[in-house]
Amino acid sequence: MNRGKFVMAIYALAAVLAMCSIGYSVAASNIIGVIAGIVATCVIFMTAFKMKRKLREQGLL
Repeated sequence: MNRGKFVMAIYALAAVLAMCSIGYSVAASNIIGVIAGIVATCVIFMTAFKMKRKLREQGLL
């Protein structure tokens, strides 16, 4: 696995964990946790897409 795919795998794992935190917060009836999980998921996805574009331009993907 090259460097680009490893980095994208880390971002994918972070996105899955952020989405799981939303579910956990819903089960715990924690509104602030739900909002924080949604914001974290959005930030992770935006960062991952920017990194993917940069890695593709460098030829690592």
